[in-house]
Amino acid sequence: MKTAYIGLGSNLGERLLNLKKSLELIFEEPGLYFKSCSNVYETEPVGGPYQGPFLNACMSVKTSLAPTLLLQKMLAVEEKMKRVRKEKWGPRIIDLDLLIYEGINMNTPVLQLPHPRLTERVFVLIPLADIAPDLFLPGKGNTVQSILANRKGKTAVTFYCSHNWCTFDT
Repeated sequence: MKTAYIGLGSNLGERLLNLKKSLELIFEEPGLYFKSCSNVYETEPVGGPYQGPFLNACMSVKTSLAPTLLLQKMLAVEEKMKRVRKEKWGPRIIDLDLLIYEGINMNTPVLQLPHPRLTERVFVLIPLADIAPDLFLPGKGNTVQSILANRKGKTAVTFYCSHNWCTFDT
């Protein structure tokens, strides 16, 4: 079993309910086990067209799935939730990003690990620091907390609710 870190985001509809629903659907899949989740933060969108604010969080899972299979399961959850991919960085009912997969560096047309923009996104680093501040980022030369401390971001990140938002039966 390996540990994987997943970023979650939603800026359409009932945003917090969308995050909860995505967790329920993810853990319907065999080979995935809940480990922890972060607080939820409200953030302004980065890039793309004008749109409303996001709720963002991170979670860690234990998995026996290969990284590409885990990504396929995450994309299937987005599809079940009716995510529309009309424009790059457009509004989303749910967005699931595979951020880090323990022990794996990869760069393929389908998947890059760690996530290529992870260190640029304060809205990902802050919730990731909630659950794994001392996690060493492969290929980045430092821990999540250290990278976050040195990151000068303009993106506003506001606490929305505590980590117990993701309480559910797994």
